[in-house]
Amino acid sequence: MDLLSGVSYQRLEGALHAASLRQSVLQNNVANVDTPNFKRSDVQFEQLLSQAMNDSGQSALIGKRTDQRHIAIGASGSLPDAKVTSDKTTVFNNSGNNVDIDSEMTKLAENQLRYSLYIQQLNHDVKMMRVGMGK
Repeated sequence: MDLLSGVSYQRLEGALHAASLRQSVLQNNVANVDTPNFKRSDVQFEQLLSQAMNDSGQSALIGKRTDQRHIAIGASGSLPDAKVTSDKTTVFNNSGNNVDIDSEMTKLAENQLRYSLYIQQLNHDVKMMRVGMGK
């Protein structure tokens, strides 16, 4: 029995991956704050996950079938992957760069808190499974 293969763990795994990717993207933005014509990037995940879960009133998420005799749950979609997007429409200063260092540092701090929350949730879930198994 694979205890860490449920949808909630897949969502947590996707969120952790997105937070890690977002950290790299934000660090790249900060590193290029003075680079002429550099355009900031961001990571979309939460919006894509929310859209997949609520798309047209139908769930785009599916249940994992561990046996072909099980009834399929949900639509034929899967969890979305994090997507890196670039903001080419704005300009923050005369060099054509659109990186606002204060905004980027705020987003880095927010992302760190989000990552910590995901890790705490994962640790809590694992702890509850261990308690349930009597270990």
